[in-house]
Amino acid sequence: MHEQIKLSIVIPAYREEKRIHIILEAVEKYVKSKPFPTETIIVVDASPDNTAQVAKQYADRIPSLTVFEGKENRGKGGAVQDGVRLARGEYVVFADADNSTPIEQVDKLLEYIDQYDLVIGSRYCPKGKLAIPQSLTRRMGSRVLNSIIQLLAVPGIKDTQCGFKLFKTEVAKDIFKRETIYGFSFDIEILAIARILKYKVKEEGIIWYDNPHSTVSPIKDGLRMIGDAWQIRKNIVKKIY
Repeated sequence: MHEQIKLSIVIPAYREEKRIHIILEAVEKYVKSKPFPTETIIVVDASPDNTAQVAKQYADRIPSLTVFEGKENRGKGGAVQDGVRLARGEYVVFADADNSTPIEQVDKLLEYIDQYDLVIGSRYCPKGKLAIPQSLTRRMGSRVLNSIIQLLAVPGIKDTQCGFKLFKTEVAKDIFKRETIYGFSFDIEILAIARILKYKVKEEGIIWYDNPHSTVSPIKDGLRMIGDAWQIRKNIVKKIY
């Protein structure tokens, strides 16, 4: 009889051929240091490069590694949804492919998961910080955006967009099956759904390393997130979830 998997690690990936090795090497080191069984699920979101081929090279190095290749580009939220659907562990965490939140910090979240239904990494609560401080303009813009998101959809959550969130797996499956937004704003929606379903959420501080090669546009994507937060608000009012 196989031992129950404790932790499923879900990593969405799109055009990550040149850097996915960073998180895969970190995951390899992390899982080999733990006494409990893990699985790692790389969800390649119909990437046109060799992301999947590079990830598969780690099959002999990372226990229970699955590389799932999506047939169509669904966005980060869709990729994470696919990973959650495949997860078999007691808990599931999703993390960014650039390892901006080093994977070993999941231990900080695991400390609280027995008391909560999901524990989310946060750069803006006690013990959370940016490894390299951003410019004042960037920090102010981020705080204004978060204030609007809180007002519209998830009051009290200081950092919705940190891509490092841990769930009890049955909770994740319940939440993600209700997901309707598959772009960068999906984090806002899953937190709003968690609140509606009365799941207990905790923010825990993590150290986050800014990715200088990020394709996220503070203005363009910020405006899109405000629009999505407004749509989530309308969904809440209409009881879509």
